[in-house]
Amino acid sequence: MKLGVVTYNIASEMTCDELISFCKKTGFVGVELRTTHAHGVEVTLSAAERAAVRKKFEDAGVAIAGLGSTFEFHSHDPGEVEKHVAGAIEYAKLAADVGAPGIKVRPNSVPRGEDPEITYERIGNAWGRVAAAAAELGVEVWMEVHGHEATRHLPGVRKMLDHANHPNALVCWNSNPGEEDENGSIRPNFELVKHAIGEVHITDIGVYQYPWQELFTLLREINYTGYCLAEIQYNPEPERFMRYYKTLFDLYTGTYRYPNPDVYTDA
Repeated sequence: MKLGVVTYNIASEMTCDELISFCKKTGFVGVELRTTHAHGVEVTLSAAERAAVRKKFEDAGVAIAGLGSTFEFHSHDPGEVEKHVAGAIEYAKLAADVGAPGIKVRPNSVPRGEDPEITYERIGNAWGRVAAAAAELGVEVWMEVHGHEATRHLPGVRKMLDHANHPNALVCWNSNPGEEDENGSIRPNFELVKHAIGEVHITDIGVYQYPWQELFTLLREINYTGYCLAEIQYNPEPERFMRYYKTLFDLYTGTYRYPNPDVYTDA
């Protein structure tokens, strides 16, 4: 497992150069660039600008772990769904150009009064189409477990996945509250999508708000080697905070070692 950071929210105001410096100083090895943030990695970039972004991160040894979009496929308006499908495919082209392994999309909601089963099918069908197009580019499509109660419900996500019916359609585990069963375990929900987890979002692993140790144990059980991306609220001392975060992650995942030459340690 590799530790990275989502630019939402702690790094939303950082440029690409600042993000690279931030990761190098804290021991993070990758970053998910969420759209609209200060890094400026958007579909409006020219071919030369995309190549420059890719080279900048590759030369620094910091991975672009993924691109975080806001494309969603739940609308009952077919035109709206088509707009988001087309946008997601263009975003996958951007990911391929800058060297990102995947893009994140989201379900987000169930239209008022609609049977969730219909929404799951609509989302899944659109997701599958994007996944098929992105596969031609070597880019995965990760559906975030996100949004309305029905769309972040893991049995519902599994139905979307089944409707997508494409090996390139993968899940972004989002570490949402409420995923535990009556015994406080996330295993039953994890089992539903464990074969298709392509990305993991984690939040405040220093707070007793989620069964963090169980999550990392389950990820080890499936031999997950992708990114666990810290989606953290703003902190006035981001470098100091994230060094603590890195230490906790290493302890949870059994990789803590001292001394660690890969981590910047000056006070």
